[in-house]
Amino acid sequence: MSRPPLPPFTRETAARKVRMAEDAWNSRDPERVALAYTEDSRWRNRSEFLEGRAAIVAFLTRKWDTERDYRLIKDLWAFDGNRIAVRFQYEWHDAGGQWHRSYGNEQWEFDESGLMRRREASINDVAIGAGERRFHWPAPGPRPQDFPGLGDEPR
Repeated sequence: MSRPPLPPFTRETAARKVRMAEDAWNSRDPERVALAYTEDSRWRNRSEFLEGRAAIVAFLTRKWDTERDYRLIKDLWAFDGNRIAVRFQYEWHDAGGQWHRSYGNEQWEFDESGLMRRREASINDVAIGAGERRFHWPAPGPRPQDFPGLGDEPR
């Protein structure tokens, strides 16, 4: 199975890979998201370590049961060869209605067919009021093309 764009990445293809990942994650479909990873993909997400697509699907199912009305923006930070670094923010609320904004960085490593074989994510959460939300598009689904990315806005 091939998952273009393929490494080695250019600025354009790395940015496209990031946007494709963002769109998939905003679908909140664990099976769809997992198809971007190798069968034996290795993850570190916060303090949790996973291996393989089945573990990824289980993790994402649990995540989106907890992180409700999830909306994510990713931006390309750096790239080299078969690696991409990303910074991101996402907003969600818990079962009690408390909103959060999560900030993080990811390092990705791809195989020759464009599947991610390694993902390491460091994430911090900040409680926010509903009026502090920034990400207001219909969800699940990709953010609109005209909705700004992270850019240089204050955190």
